[in-house]
Amino acid sequence: MDATFWAFVGLVLFLAAMFWVKVPGKISGALDNRADDIRKELDEARKLREEAQALLSDYQRKRHEAEGEAEAIIAEANSEAERLTVETNNALEEMIARRSKAAEDKIAQAETQAIAEVRARAADIAVAAAEQILSAKVKDKVADDILSKSIAQVKEKLN
Repeated sequence: MDATFWAFVGLVLFLAAMFWVKVPGKISGALDNRADDIRKELDEARKLREEAQALLSDYQRKRHEAEGEAEAIIAEANSEAERLTVETNNALEEMIARRSKAAEDKIAQAETQAIAEVRARAADIAVAAAEQILSAKVKDKVADDILSKSIAQVKEKLN
């Protein structure tokens, strides 16, 4: 009986004590518990990943909807700007046409007034000249009658 034999006996006793205390079952149970914990963590991580994926797809859908709305708003704003531009141009053209018409009317009125003033002034000058000529050549009652008739005729023809 040497030391190797006693080492072997000690090893057998140690292993028997281990089985008697059920250490392999406890190690197996601990490993099973650890595996269950890892499995739970993996399931939870999978659930979190699925939730994150759903949230991502939801945000992507919302982003696409927002982009579509933004494009619609931009298109509407562009069409509104074009409509306002057309309306403004039409209003400007109408205003220019009204002002041009008003200016032409004022010019025509000023022309008519100037012609009337020229005629009136010519009539006054003609009357004055006729008065001077008649007063120099015709005297008394005949002169007065001719003068008044001539003045009346000149006024009628010029106005």
